[in-house]
This record gives sequence, structure tokens and C-alpha cells, in this order.
Amino acid sequence: MPVQMELSRIIISEINEQQVIYLREIEGSRTFPILIGIFEATSIDRKVKRIPTQRPLTHDLLVSIVEQMGAELQDVVISELREHTYFAKLRIRHEGELIEIDARPSDAIAVAVTCDPQLPIYVSEEVLTDVLGEP
Repeated sequence: MPVQMELSRIIISEINEQQVIYLREIEGSRTFPILIGIFEATSIDRKVKRIPTQRPLTHDLLVSIVEQMGAELQDVVISELREHTYFAKLRIRHEGELIEIDARPSDAIAVAVTCDPQLPIYVSEEVLTDVLGEP
């Protein structure tokens, strides 16, 4: 059963190539970092801080396309950790069917925070066990 989590922290460094976001368990105390790129980090940061842009950014465009096609963005699931790489699914409901789209967690989370209201973010128990070293 996936665990619902929330974005708890964004660390943007101008001198490092990799940026860090932290997810925190909503009904618990577990938290973990995910390394992401600068473009995704700044996109997430702008949405969280509600900084307006003159034109739609990539994640705004994706949300708009899904909505204009009559579909509904449902949630994000970080489903797997393989060879130090996280895998996520952006889940969309269209005409009663659930469609799971492979995505980088950074892009999926950027889409999640772009939506109003924000999409729920879930992490599989297996990923939490792997990343936190729990039995």
C-alpha cells in the first residue's frame, strides 16, 4: 500500500548541478531526499511560492493539455528505486479509465504542485524500505 507524502523542503544550490527535494510522510515521521535537476527544482519552487510567470512553463502546459482533453490528473506514485534511480507514475483518469504514465519523480512532483488543488503524492512501501534501510 503506497504511503501518502508531501513536499517538505526544496534546496536549490547555484553551485551544484543536482538540487534536492525532501518528501515527508503525512501520517508519520519518515522523510527522504530525491536529487533533481535545476530546471525541475526551480519550477517546483516557483509553484510552491506562487511566483507568477508571464507564459505557461512546461509543467503548466502539460496540466493544461490533460485538462483540455477532458482528463483528470489524479495523483503521483513513486513506485520504484532501481540502481539509485527513482521511478514514478503520473496517474490520469480519462473516460473512467486509469492511465499510468512513466515519469521522472521530479517532473511528476512539478505537475503535482502545478495542479490546483495539488495532487496527492504517494511512495511505495518498498521504496521507503529501500531508501531508509528499514527491515
